[in-house]
Formats: sequence, structure tokens, C-alpha cells
Amino acid sequence: MSTLLLVSCAATAWFQRSIRLLYIKNKIMPSLSYYIVTTVLRIKGLKKIFAQDPIPYEKLRKEDIHIPSKRVLKGNASTQFKVLNTLVTSLVPKKYNNDQFLLLYCPGGAFVSGPNLLSWDSLAKLVRNTGINAWMLDYPKAPEAKILETTQNIDAVYAKALEQYDASRIILIGDSAGGNLILTLTQRLIAKQQPLPRRLIAISPAFDGSMTNPEIDRVDPYDCMLSKKGVLSAKRMCQGNLDIKDPMLSPLYGSFKNFPPVDLFMGEYDVLYPDQKLGRAKMEQEGVDLNVTIGKKMPHIWPLLPVMKEGVNALKKIEKIILQQIK
Repeated sequence: MSTLLLVSCAATAWFQRSIRLLYIKNKIMPSLSYYIVTTVLRIKGLKKIFAQDPIPYEKLRKEDIHIPSKRVLKGNASTQFKVLNTLVTSLVPKKYNNDQFLLLYCPGGAFVSGPNLLSWDSLAKLVRNTGINAWMLDYPKAPEAKILETTQNIDAVYAKALEQYDASRIILIGDSAGGNLILTLTQRLIAKQQPLPRRLIAISPAFDGSMTNPEIDRVDPYDCMLSKKGVLSAKRMCQGNLDIKDPMLSPLYGSFKNFPPVDLFMGEYDVLYPDQKLGRAKMEQEGVDLNVTIGKKMPHIWPLLPVMKEGVNALKKIEKIILQQIK
């Protein structure tokens, strides 16, 4: 009996230890939905598009949505107007509308495309779930437009927003190239001593257009969406006569002093992640009130990816950030 008891106790202890190890492993590993979504992204072939130079931007533009359908708007009301060459779509929630604040969204698209369904879907959810008004910026893209024209349009839209909202009630949000645009906009506002937005929410922003960080080559094979070659090609399409490291293109080489608070979302499996780490370090050195969320093994713009558990949770976190600001 004593032998059987010892064997039973040992088996129980082994089982409990195995369960604990499995739990710990699951806590640090991505969700099943992560593997499904990233596999679908690879099958879709976005990585192949970004592995080409010149990047075939026409293929990316096939996903563009310039006039959103009712289904895309998710019950929010919308109107459209032009500011210079930018088509602005104003989204207003039908319930719980807080019209005192504005969420100004610069979507990504590598400066050559967008906005796409991911951008519209995410913004519509944020508007519906927080009650904030929002503007979606469909700004001029390369290669037809260079960065000077694009930033001139972004500046003009922000000036238009100031006609209707106090700067302290404007929140800037942007992903990828759009994250770059809200960072460079803020740098210009500070340089010109103009009113600053309340907060920035930067999702997988592009900090350095030169893509010279040696760590990028190590991350590239793990990125299921972007590749160094295509990102650099897109940057060259929009740089015009500027140096690729000009702060207008690469905010890493500008100043972050006197910036408003910033929420920075980064993913470890994003070719832009190495430069985001440098951007984070510089922001911290220059005194920015910075709140950083790092997605372990997460891909580019992971907070915007639907279905994926980690992305859904990250977007909910962004919702909470907005709600805290507009209370």
C-alpha cells in the first residue's frame, strides 16, 4: 500500500507540475488566433508585395476604400469634405456622442495606399464604443504626391480641426505611415509654436525612412506583412528632393522635446520595430510622457488586426485610453 501511495503521490505531483508548466507556456506564447491570422496574412501575399523594388503600389491600392459603406461604418453617421487634396470623412456615433472631442486619424499604407478595411473597421469601432467624433484622413499618396504635399495637407487638416475644436480636445492617432505623419506634424507644430493636440496614439509608426538599422535584417524574416525592400522603395517614392533622413520623412532625426503624451504600440515581429525602439529611447531621453505597449512576437499594426486575440485586446486598450481622455 505504501508503494502504491508513493506512486500515486508522485504521479499527482508530476501532473500538477505539468499543468503549471503548460499554463506558464501558454501565458507567454501567442494565442491560437495569432497563428491563424499571421498564416492568412502570409498566404494573402502582402509580404511578397513588400519584397519588391519598386513596390507594386497598384496592388496595394486594390484594397483602398475611399467612400465607406454603411456596413463598414458600423452604424456611425458620416459626411465627407475636402481640405486641399485630402478627402476627410467625419464619423459621428449615433449613440453617446461626445462632440467636444475629436479623434484625428492618419491611416497607414506605406505612403502609397489607403485607407483600407482594417483602418475603417478599427476607427468605426473606436467611434462607436467611445462616443468620440473622428476624422479619417484620405491624404495624397506617392508616387503622384511627394512628402511635402502630403504634410502640407496634414497641416491644413489640423488647422481646419482647430477651427472647430480646441487643441486640448484633439487626439491624434495613426498607424504605420500614419503614425509617422502624426509624429512629424507634432514636431512642426512645436517648431512653429502652434497649439498642440491633447495626446498622440502611435501604432507601429515608421521612425526612420532610411531603414539602415542593422537589426532590421534580423527581424525581416519574422515579419508576416512588411519587408525592408518594399518599405524603403515606398519611402523613396515619396521623398522628392529631401534627404531620406530629413525629419519630414524620418521623425527619429527631429526633436521630441515638449511633446504631448504619447501612447506607443510596438510589435516585436515588425521590421519597423528596431527603429521604434530607438524612437522610444529618444522620446524618453527628451522627457516625453510615454506609455509603451510591446506585443510579444506581434506583427506590424497588430492592434488593428481583427479576430486575433492580442489585437482585439490592444484595440480595447486604445478605447480605454480615449475614454480616459474625454471624461
